[in-house]
Amino acid sequence: MVAMQIRDVPDEDRDALAAQARERGVSLQTLLRELVSREAKAQRQRQWLAEVTSRAVPRPEGVPSLAETIRDDRERDATL
Repeated sequence: MVAMQIRDVPDEDRDALAAQARERGVSLQTLLRELVSREAKAQRQRQWLAEVTSRAVPRPEGVPSLAETIRDDRERDATL
């Protein structure tokens, strides 16, 4: 693991996070590590989504979307 240090955190921000940690029964360090991990995971997911989206092949003209196909099938089934 890597050690990180954050400087110049406003007192009110530190106090709010410390209160949240106390309410959860964890240390401030544990709370901050969870917040950093959650943000890192979200960033990895955004990167993955951007990569997958950039590789998407456009649907040829005239080919219905999956949502349109499902809707059409449901409408057809409803009339049976």
